Amino acid sequence: MQKLDDCQVVISESTDATAEWCKTHRPDVLLMEVKAYSPWMFKERMAIRDKVKRNTENCRVILFVDDDTDGELTEKVRQAKREGLIDAFLFGSVSENYFASVIDSV
Repeated sequence: MQKLDDCQVVISESTDATAEWCKTHRPDVLLMEVKAYSPWMFKERMAIRDKVKRNTENCRVILFVDDDTDGELTEKVRQAKREGLIDAFLFGSVSENYFASVIDSV
């Protein structure tokens, strides 16, 4: 993320506070990691996405998933992109430069 000069990274203190923070600060991009356990489960992340989109519809949502550990979870994330529910997804195996480039491009 340090490769993006015009990017300010803010890490949510809790998953419950994420949607409210987005409502207040209106970020351009929301990046959320998805895992197989709470509070990072796909269903929980999509619930946050829904709240954010209700209040900040122009915020682009990117999900970040470890593609090496859970094929079913990775497929859920891919399907969310196909259905237009998220704007992009990233795999944990991508380089930092690619990661920053995708965020910058959305």
